[in-house]
Amino acid sequence: MATNVFIDGAAGTTGLEIHERLAGRDAFEVTVLDDAQRKDTGARAEALDAADIAILCLPDDAAREAVTLLGESADTRIIDASSAHRTAQGWTYGFPELVGRKSIANATRVSNPGCYPTGFLALLAPLIRARLLPANAPYSVNAVSGFSGGGNAMIERYENDRGIAFRTYGLDLAHKHLPEMQQQAGLEFPPVFAPSVIPAYRGMLVEVPLSLAAMRHSTSAGKIMAALQEYYADTPLVRVHDSLPAELLVRRDEPANDGLDLYVAVSPDETQVRLIATLDNLGKGASGAAVQSLNLMTGQPETEGLVLPDN
Repeated sequence: MATNVFIDGAAGTTGLEIHERLAGRDAFEVTVLDDAQRKDTGARAEALDAADIAILCLPDDAAREAVTLLGESADTRIIDASSAHRTAQGWTYGFPELVGRKSIANATRVSNPGCYPTGFLALLAPLIRARLLPANAPYSVNAVSGFSGGGNAMIERYENDRGIAFRTYGLDLAHKHLPEMQQQAGLEFPPVFAPSVIPAYRGMLVEVPLSLAAMRHSTSAGKIMAALQEYYADTPLVRVHDSLPAELLVRRDEPANDGLDLYVAVSPDETQVRLIATLDNLGKGASGAAVQSLNLMTGQPETEGLVLPDN
């Protein structure tokens, strides 16, 4: 019997891409509401209750409302693509490579990671856990994203104003991704986060610079590379590259991709390192991650329906 999946918020960017990844898959019967019903509380409550799994592609407040509409006693399992529950008690963080596939498979409440935190945590969390890097260091993260990460309003802004070449934001140093970055990496302090948007529809580059000499910690660039390669050796969607190209690009016409690529750049004297992740903010950073969790929760092959990276 097919699993009934209700996409609440199917008209948004993330919901549309999830729907595309589920199209034609016999394992799922996908429910979406039309324009006349999608803001009707009663219709949403009914669809949520009838679903085996609901995927919430909503603003944070609406996602919290959806959980309330469902109620504590409902059997419906939830994947929340918003940031509403990423640090909430009782929710499983939807990053299988970090929390374990069994944790996702057995969860009733899964919160999708943020796009920026996906790159940051993929780089840093395994190294903190292995004690190759200290949990109390003052980390920073620099990142650029395609404008689709800002939703329909940001997409409209960039498509209507071709003069925008670069946008940096989060200047109050209180970005909503910081709590999940700190919690999931196990850091004593939140990182200094410098996010920016570029005039490309999709794609993302996340970088964590490290001064190994200043840390005075017993580690090396070679140990960092080896640890990341070992950690992700058996993961189908995360690749740790042995070699580093002369440059890493985010193209204006970046194709969809549900993979995650990690690089380690090292200074000649090996005292400085740049940890770099590249990903699709709409793929492994959003819709692809939700479908990966959905696959695990329903016993489907982990990468079924995903856009796999080229070898």
